[in-house]
Amino acid sequence: MAQRVSALGEYLRARREQLRPETVGLEASARRRVPGLRREELALLAGISADYYLRLEQGRDRHPSAQVLDALARALRLDANATAHLHQLVRAPGRAPDIGVDAVADDLDELIDQFSMPAIVANRYQDVLAANPIACALSPGFAPGANFLRWRLLAPAAREFFVDWEEATEVAVSGLREVAGSDLDDPRLHALIEEMSAGSERFRELWARADVGYRRGVVHMRHPVVGDLHLQPTRLSVPHTGGQHLLIYRAAPDSASARALATLRPSA
Repeated sequence: MAQRVSALGEYLRARREQLRPETVGLEASARRRVPGLRREELALLAGISADYYLRLEQGRDRHPSAQVLDALARALRLDANATAHLHQLVRAPGRAPDIGVDAVADDLDELIDQFSMPAIVANRYQDVLAANPIACALSPGFAPGANFLRWRLLAPAAREFFVDWEEATEVAVSGLREVAGSDLDDPRLHALIEEMSAGSERFRELWARADVGYRRGVVHMRHPVVGDLHLQPTRLSVPHTGGQHLLIYRAAPDSASARALATLRPSA
């Protein structure tokens, strides 16, 4: 449990440091020595004592109520995903065995082969377990066996492929943090976080922000053969699989991106 409480404190501290004083009606004086809000300022906004908040951030209180968490979420201006993550850090159960985490669940590899749009199956470590042919043709980061988080942050080709590379990396790292909250004792997950922190300054910067969850939006990609593509990603979680999920990329009907995708689709 100590590790979960430490994760709660780390998350509260990270989000507190991201919140600018003027956003919550406080004066941002030149004498302010800490980024974001002070602990006592956040406690006041949440309607709790500064001492109690300090105990939460330091991991000395292990059982904050749902009401306290909701008050902190409101004070921190958290969205629905971030608020759910905050609650999850407190109530997360002990980790389950890694049964089948690397085996594609429910014949999903056969299912996505029938999709006309790029689709992959990934596990909670962002390893690609399966990909249909058009996904493989779209990006080497989607090839089975690749880790699309590593590829997106570390591969030089990713900076050329994602026109807005900074936004693409934000989405990948915030998605990993969402997964991390559900299994905080997982040594493989911690090893991935440590590896990426050591190898990528961009990852360290984004992980410190503590943003949570995949975000909707159009991804601008630049393929070396077919050129610019504007694709809408959809993420679907697979229940009872330890974090497996589908990522599907679709183009607007009758668009230039749809026609470009069609040229990547292998002929029958």
